[in-house]
Amino acid sequence: MREAIARSDKAENDLDYARRSAAQTARQSYFNVTSGLAQVRALRAAEVSSQSALESNKLGYQVGVRINIDVLNAQQQLYSTQRDLARARYDTLLNGLRLKQAAGTLVEEDLARINALLQH
Repeated sequence: MREAIARSDKAENDLDYARRSAAQTARQSYFNVTSGLAQVRALRAAEVSSQSALESNKLGYQVGVRINIDVLNAQQQLYSTQRDLARARYDTLLNGLRLKQAAGTLVEEDLARINALLQH
């Protein structure tokens, strides 16, 4: 009898732990998605700014008020921003999948949609 009660208590504790763990994972994934979206917006703005700076430096180089290293630095900044933007988008998509998984709503169609986005 005691063994059955102990097993029942353990099963209840395990279930409680699984619920708390799932809730924590869902909260963390939600936070990661929302912060990822903000980071993507900020990096899009930075990309526009970096592109503008590159064009400005190219024009300055053509008229002789900038040197080649200025253009190369601006180009490097643009490429770094584009890399960071791609990474932020990828991480946000992945965290969205983790959120759906934690909520128990992840379906094969979600994966197909993400796969199609990543192929373009």
